[in-house]
Amino acid sequence: MHFVSTAFWVFLPVVLVLFWVLRGHWKWQNVVLLVASYFFYGWWDARFLLLIAGSTVVDFLVGVQLSRTPSERWRKAWLGVSLAFNLGMLGWFKYAGFLVDQWVSAWAGVGVAMDPMTVQVILPVGISFYTFQTLSYSIDVYRKRMEPCRDLVAFATYVAFFPQLVAGPIERATRLLPQMRGPRAVSATSIRMGWRLICWGIFKKVVIADSAAVYANVAFGETGWSGPFMVIGVVAFAVQIYGDFSGYSDIAIGTARLFGIRLRSNFRFPYFSRDLGEFWRRWHVSLNTWFRDYLYIPLGGSRKGRGRAVFNVAVVFLVSGLWHGADWKFVTWGAVHAVCFVPLFLTGGNRRPERVWHWSDVPRALWTFGVVCFAWVFFRADNLGHAAEVLRRIARDWGAEAPSDFSALGSTLFMIVLVGFVVLEWVQFRFGIRWLWRRWWRGPWVEATLVVLALFFGLRQASQEFIYFAF
Repeated sequence: MHFVSTAFWVFLPVVLVLFWVLRGHWKWQNVVLLVASYFFYGWWDARFLLLIAGSTVVDFLVGVQLSRTPSERWRKAWLGVSLAFNLGMLGWFKYAGFLVDQWVSAWAGVGVAMDPMTVQVILPVGISFYTFQTLSYSIDVYRKRMEPCRDLVAFATYVAFFPQLVAGPIERATRLLPQMRGPRAVSATSIRMGWRLICWGIFKKVVIADSAAVYANVAFGETGWSGPFMVIGVVAFAVQIYGDFSGYSDIAIGTARLFGIRLRSNFRFPYFSRDLGEFWRRWHVSLNTWFRDYLYIPLGGSRKGRGRAVFNVAVVFLVSGLWHGADWKFVTWGAVHAVCFVPLFLTGGNRRPERVWHWSDVPRALWTFGVVCFAWVFFRADNLGHAAEVLRRIARDWGAEAPSDFSALGSTLFMIVLVGFVVLEWVQFRFGIRWLWRRWWRGPWVEATLVVLALFFGLRQASQEFIYFAF
């Protein structure tokens, strides 16, 4: 079940009615949210419910034991239980097949043929997200930044809350868990704001991301384009992944608001960034701050000298690549960002306070967007060989005529909508979404327009699954 499916739009009103009927009884509301979340997650494969339930129980018990154990030695041991279980589960389901393939390839390189039992593991949807969410809870309790939760239902609801369960934002226990342990106020304002975010997110996904996917899929296909048309295909993928992922986040945040729950913003208009430091403060914010707080700083951050700091930065980028998938193409994607980010880091450019955007920043923003698009080639390609082929295509046939299928794919309506989308993004980036809504998004006509456009585009093109479901 996903956000743009018929099943979800039957499921959501039922859950909302049950939740609102139980107004004033927040513990029973948690039961409704927990059952609904497990139903939502089990829709893909009910067997995976054992994994999320196991992670929930282990970290709940670890939190309780951390509060009861005065010995630092035993507290570290209990934290180790949480780390071993969650990282072990993530490692098995996400990386076992990759490691076996690398083992076989390494021996083949020295002329030894290996024939191990093939490891075929199905990747549970959202496992990278909820394991990080439960880990942050155990680590924060260990660091004594919060008291452990002793309400298993509230804790399980925090872990499995369905709007952000399978693709984030990755919430911290210090922010989301308190909202599961007390009454939540659902007002007309929160419902209106939630519905607006949902409509905006659906528009991003169906109209922008799925339409851009048409170009990206052909460009990265076996009979892909060359020269400037291949560049268009790469930019189309950049548009697709932003519209897809930020659209999902907007729908998740908006859906949570219908229940009186606030989730953190996950995207802050990253393609207007003037350098990579700014880009990573604006792209997938919940994951990047997680790596900062639970990997970069524990490794020593910038406290142990410049050389160690550069090493820590490189580790974070490479681990971020691996987090996205067990493939060398993701490691390369992380390495490209690391190589381009380190000079900025060494000169202190990544720590400059953000100032008001000015038109003189356009060249820097275009350069940053170009670097990001170059890295997206490795992210989108099937493998490193395919990425190299895509780069070769970009380098050749710049004087060639438009491919025969390019005109057929062209859509004047989509280009008009895309330009309008960029303008709206710019206005929100420059003046803020509240300014935009106060100025002219004051009635239901904008939401109705977004829904109509989503229906129109959704009926005329194939639906694409959310990209980050694969991670």
